Amino acid sequence: MPDVFEYIPHPHITAREAAGPPKVAAAVKAVHGPGPIGRFNARFGFRITVLVGTMWTAYLFTLLALVSAPSAFASGDRLIIVAWIAQTFLQLVLLPIIIVGQNVQAAAADSRSQATYDDASAVLAEAKQIQVHLQVQDDAIKEILAEVQALRAAG
Repeated sequence: MPDVFEYIPHPHITAREAAGPPKVAAAVKAVHGPGPIGRFNARFGFRITVLVGTMWTAYLFTLLALVSAPSAFASGDRLIIVAWIAQTFLQLVLLPIIIVGQNVQAAAADSRSQATYDDASAVLAEAKQIQVHLQVQDDAIKEILAEVQALRAAG
């Protein structure tokens, strides 16, 4: 009896195992290109983001913004007060806080990506075990068929 099934692994499996799960840091490199200027821009932008994207920077920027607050409020001019709030305080303080939030979201995305990758790897391992199990069953069926055919021929 010919083989009932021949398992041929999908080529993506090997490539995926070599690549690992996608990460945010890898995507950052892809944004600016693979050349030396692209790598520099990615590294520089990443370092600035790491530096500015902390709550300590938000606290420092708050103190820096508050230095000019007395002058803005002492002026009594609504336009100057609104401009100080919008252009100085909100922009200066919210920038690092937003980056902190984005960093938290990126870490969560990396976590989800790793979990999905691990789940897919587990499913693949289970599927390989199923293939082994089915091959054992195919071999047993072949033996049974051979015995049945031998009995018929003898019979």
